[in-house]
Formats: sequence, structure tokens, C-alpha cells
Amino acid sequence: MAVGEEAGPWVIGVDVGGTFTDVVAVDPRGNMVTTKTPSTPDQSDGVVDGIEKVAEKAGGTLSGMLSACPLIVHGTTVATNTLLEYQGAKTGLLTTEGFRDEIEFRRAYKESVFSARLQSPYQIVPRRFRIGIPERLDQEGNVLTELDENAVRQALREFQKEGIEAVAVSFLFSFVNSEHEQRVYELVQEEAPEMFVSLSHEVLPQIREFERVSTTVVNAYTGPGMQSYLNHLETRLRGHQFEGELFVMQSNGGVQNVVQSGKFAAGGLLSGPAGGVTAASFIGARSGHPNLITVDMGGTSYDVSVIENLEPTVTTESWISRYRVALPMMDIHTVGSGGGSIAWIDNGGALQVGPKSAGAVPGPACYAQGGTEPTVTDVNVFLGYINPGHFLGGEMKLDADLAEKAIRTNIAEPLGLSTVEAALAISEIVNNDMSNAVRFVTTQRGFDPRSFSLLAMGGAGAIHAGRQAEDLGINTVVIPLQAPVFSALGDVAANLKVTELKTRFERLQDIDLEGMNADFEKMEKTAREKLGGGDVVRQFEAHRYVAMRYAGEVHEVTVPVRSRTKRITALNMEATLSDFHALHERLYAHKDLSQDVEILNLSLDLIGVRERLPMEEEAFAAEDPAPAKIGERNMYFSEEPAIVPFYDGSWLQPGNLIEGPGVIEQWGTTIVVYPNQEALIDAYRNCVIEVKQMESGLQTGWNT
Repeated sequence: MAVGEEAGPWVIGVDVGGTFTDVVAVDPRGNMVTTKTPSTPDQSDGVVDGIEKVAEKAGGTLSGMLSACPLIVHGTTVATNTLLEYQGAKTGLLTTEGFRDEIEFRRAYKESVFSARLQSPYQIVPRRFRIGIPERLDQEGNVLTELDENAVRQALREFQKEGIEAVAVSFLFSFVNSEHEQRVYELVQEEAPEMFVSLSHEVLPQIREFERVSTTVVNAYTGPGMQSYLNHLETRLRGHQFEGELFVMQSNGGVQNVVQSGKFAAGGLLSGPAGGVTAASFIGARSGHPNLITVDMGGTSYDVSVIENLEPTVTTESWISRYRVALPMMDIHTVGSGGGSIAWIDNGGALQVGPKSAGAVPGPACYAQGGTEPTVTDVNVFLGYINPGHFLGGEMKLDADLAEKAIRTNIAEPLGLSTVEAALAISEIVNNDMSNAVRFVTTQRGFDPRSFSLLAMGGAGAIHAGRQAEDLGINTVVIPLQAPVFSALGDVAANLKVTELKTRFERLQDIDLEGMNADFEKMEKTAREKLGGGDVVRQFEAHRYVAMRYAGEVHEVTVPVRSRTKRITALNMEATLSDFHALHERLYAHKDLSQDVEILNLSLDLIGVRERLPMEEEAFAAEDPAPAKIGERNMYFSEEPAIVPFYDGSWLQPGNLIEGPGVIEQWGTTIVVYPNQEALIDAYRNCVIEVKQMESGLQTGWNT
């Protein structure tokens, strides 16, 4: 969309990835400016650089854009990288005496139960920094043993001597009675006010001790770094005349202010990919695709999630860097298959791809920045999928000769293959890895992938999406116009959101509806106090859920409560019970209408609805895409090259139809339309590809 002098004020979304920092700026009339800039070790450098670049594209200056900007929403990998790289704060744990090893007992299981060689996870809190404090509550919150305040003071003094920067506090049954944990917080303020404090009854006020202590420890470990970074970034932005509000994308698909985001850093562990899923739900609503499998292929990873009826799937069973984080998070599965994933030969002579990545520096060999190992990007350049002269719209030139050399010397010659055979093999392996990731979040979650459309985002996602669809039996692929900066678009589109949790254990037949309604009312009040948002919130919505299970089960199923009012009635609970049976059957292929059902936990999402992101629908033009055709080139779908037309995506119009094979080159991404596929540009300039399937729905190759 053209940007005129009248454009602005701008709402800005910023997403920091492993390779690039993406920025999207949108004004109330729907004018949109986007850019990418290399990510930096200090993420704030890339953020400021990206906003300045967008400001220049809009015909202004950094300070000019920021001074009129009411809102910046930021997706950041600070907490994620801290946990993945084990570079967090020096952390101590105070817990009930006798329970300091629960973080290692882990409910007596490990991720790979049949692997005798699986080592224990890295200790983010070494045992000498885990101190048991004399105190005890019973399951109803009654005090059995008073808190030993002298023991707390002594522990804090020992922590100070050891240079502890953050302290996690997790006492038994504190989710029922938080008195002892609150008192420890007061003692920390007296003895060691410089320490970051993470209290379990605030982080995860729910039953199950291991999940609670693990999540609380992770929050303490990542919190100081997140808090420091957000304060630093906000200071820099204020220095450039930013007077609006800074929010951070959360793992649950909402955004929160910097104060809450720094205090509860564990809620932002999936900050980046959550933005992409949020944007997918927004685009799905506009383009008529309510059921989507989202795939985000960036430089270092491939993220997959499921959206059903425009609602992203959410889980409380996430493991991140081998630590359990039981907060509600979008169910996003990640594998190390990105554009920078390196192809290599293992000790047995087998070809492997990833998870090691070339990153931004030195990057793929074709970047000509010193990289010599072959990556997926090098393969896509060599096979003709990526135009080396049009990368990032021509802003960055790639060296095809270096790509060929990396594949030939590292893979083809050692394996006795031609360079084409080696490149196709690498492409096949990475595509299979990505298809398996899709199966993990679909078939293993009770979803049939053939009932969904595939939405591809990220710089490299649209190159591989057509192949994924053929392999998975999916008929439709959607590549949004904003695919290269999709997570940043999600940051702009996302609503504010706070999730409140509470344990309420009772049999459904004995349910106390008055008590449940009172709990939900208190949860909503607390959420409103946390949410903030000021003038950016148009209205509030409260969504209530109950976690239910058959009596005797270990795992529960979270079910939304269907109620049009704030008061939940017996009729509402009957409908919720029916939904539970249906959902349990879909997930576990079993239901028992005669079995007693228990309620374990309550949760409430308070959503601050923002003004809807404007998007203009355009009328269809002629089908013929010939005016956008800019040439032809050789591409490899098999060992024999095919001459394939390619098109300038910025010249394509709604209604244009491209019969495969063909390539659409857009700024920041390349769309490959494989043989037996056709692509339509829709009314929002998204590319919608229809895929011809074999009768089995499991086509694995192409007819060329």
C-alpha cells in the first residue's frame, strides 16, 4: 500500500528472530511499512535500527515516528535464549524443608524413559543453592509448622555471600494459602532488596508441586535478564522521544506491559513464535480459513502450531530446555530446520540436516561472509528456488557459486553423488523433518491434517510449503502477503491478555457453583488490575475454562465454559461436561459417560480488545499473470532441470492465477508453486495455492 504524507501515527510491532529483526508499522488508515534488519547481540540495537529503517521508508525520522507512536508491541527471544543457552541469573531456591530435591525427582520420570544414557538436565539451581526452610501447611492451607524466619534470614545471607541474583520461593500448598511465601518476600526486601524474587503462588498458583517449582525456578532464572533488557530498551526508546506504551508478546498469544513481562519472564518464553500464530488467526478470519496448521520457517528453526475454528491450541505441558513450564502457552512445536540449518555427514556416513545452524554470522555459504558449510538456503539457491539477485527484494546479493561449492565439497564428493543429487537429498531430508513436525502437532493431538489448510510464514516457509502439503495430504496452502514479517504483524494485531489460574479440586457431582463463580469473579478482578492498556483497550472479554478429568486419571483436559453471562449455571456445566467427553475421546480415543468426573483447576483469560487492524479488500483483476512475469530460469524438482517462469510478486493483482510450476518473488520470501499446483492471489493479496493430491492423499513426489 502506498504511504502518503498523511500517513501515521504508527503502531509498531517488532519481532526479534535468530537471524533477522522484523518490524511492521501500521497506521489507522491501513498504511503498512515493513522491514528486516540483522539481529544483534544486544537486541535493542536491532530494534532501534529496524524502527529507524521503517521510519525512513515512511518518509520520516526515527524520533518523528516514535514521538507520535501510541504503542509498540515487542516479540523477544531474551527469555528463550537465556534458558536455551543456560545463561540466566545465579539462582537460589527456598522451599519447604525436605523437598529441595523435587526439582530433580521430576515426578520420577525423564523425557526419554528408555534411554539409559540420558544425562540429567543442566542444573539452573545447583543443590547447594537449594535450601529447605522449616514451615508446613496442610492441603487446606492450615498452618502445621510456622515459618522459621531466622532460617530464611540465614539462607538469604548465605545467598548474598554466594552472589545469588534471583531467588525462587516454592512452599507446599502455597497456592491455597500464600501467607508464608508473602512473608519471605518481605524478608527478602529487608535482607537482600537487590535480589529478583519469584513466588510460586504468583507464577503458577496450581496443584502439582514439581510443575510449580520448575516453573517458578525458570521464572527466577530468566527474570533478571528480561527485566534488565526491557528497562534498557524502554530507556533507549524514550531517548528517541517515544511517549507511548511498550508491551511484550506473551506465550499465550496476548500482550502485557513491560512491568508484568519483566516480573513474569517465563510467560514470554515463546514470545516470538506466538506472534506468528496470532497473525495466522487474524489472517484466517479475514480470508476464510478458520482451521490452519501454521508453519514458520526462519533462519534457525521451524515452528509448527494448530489453529482450530480461529482459536490457537494451548497447552500447559511445555518442556523448554528440559525444564517443565506449566503456564498456558500456545502449543508450538519447534525443530531445528531453518534456512541456516547445516547439512553434514555423521560418523556412519549418513546425511543429516540440522539442528546446528549457521546463524546470521557467518550465515549460509551463499552469504559470502565466510561460511563454508552447506545450509538449506544454499540448497534452495542451487536448485533455483531462490534468485540470488533478489534476496530481500535485492537488498542482499547471494553468491550461487559459493552455494554450489559448499554442497559439492562437503556432501556430494564425500558421498559419491552429483551436486544435484546431494542438493535434492538435503531438500528431501529437511522436508521430511518438517512434515514429521506437523504430524507431531496434528495426528498425535487427535487432528487430521487433511482437514486443515497450511499457512506458511517466515522467510523460507513458502519455498517448502507446497511440498509439505503434498506429503501430508493437505489441499490448500496460504502464504500471507506479510509472510516474511508475520510474527511482527501478529504483535501489531494481538490483543492484551492476562491469564489467571487457581486450583479447585472437587467431583463434578458435588460441585459448588457459588464457590466457583466467586473464584472466577476474584480472578477477573485480579486480571483487570494486571492488564493495564489505558487508551488502547476498546473493550474487555473474559473467557473461563475448567480443567477436568475422569476420576483416577493423571492428566486433565482443559474445557471452555459455555456461558453468555458472568454467572455459571448448572446448565452451563452440563454443556461443559458434554464437551469434556467429546474432547477426551478426540485426544485419547476413549470416553466413559458413566465415569465420575473431577474438576482440578480453573483458569480465566481476560482479553483487552484493541482496535481491529485495518486491511483493505481489493476487487479481482484478470486471471492472466503475464504482466508480472519477469523471466524464466532452470529449477530442479528432479535430477533433470525444468524451465520455470518467475513473477514479481509486487506486480501481481488479486485474481491472478499461476499454474505450476512457477515462482513468485516477493520482498523477504520466495513462493514456489510446484508442478500439479496452482496459485491464486486473493482479495488481500495473499497467495492461496491449491494442491493436487493422489487418490491416497499421500503424494510424495512430483510429475514433471
